Amino acid sequence: MSLDVPAALLERAESGRVDDAEFVAVVRDSLPYAWAVVSEVAARSTETTDEFADHAVPPPSEAERGQLLRALASDSIRGALERHFGVKLAFQNCHRVAAFKLSAVGGETYQEFISPVAQIRNQSPELRDC
Repeated sequence: MSLDVPAALLERAESGRVDDAEFVAVVRDSLPYAWAVVSEVAARSTETTDEFADHAVPPPSEAERGQLLRALASDSIRGALERHFGVKLAFQNCHRVAAFKLSAVGGETYQEFISPVAQIRNQSPELRDC
């Protein structure tokens, strides 16, 4: 299970009543490593004049790598994180996470980051099985 959802929230979800704040709290508590990485890049993206900030340090274990994969591969989780932090997230190689300023989305830097060419350039033999 990727998220530890309190029973009361699960019951409300059955009737279609879950707000972003509740969902984001579940993500924060269930995926602490992913939350820390996304929080860090989102904060740095607001402190720089660059179009984005990124985190490219491999996770310390497969458990943490799994958290990043769950958080960023899920449209609902990724979308909630993007709305919460006010950024557009981009992801490469099972661990490189970038937070783009919303004004940069669609621009040349963003398009380059999410391109197949950039993905291939960031491959290495160590990451082939991630």
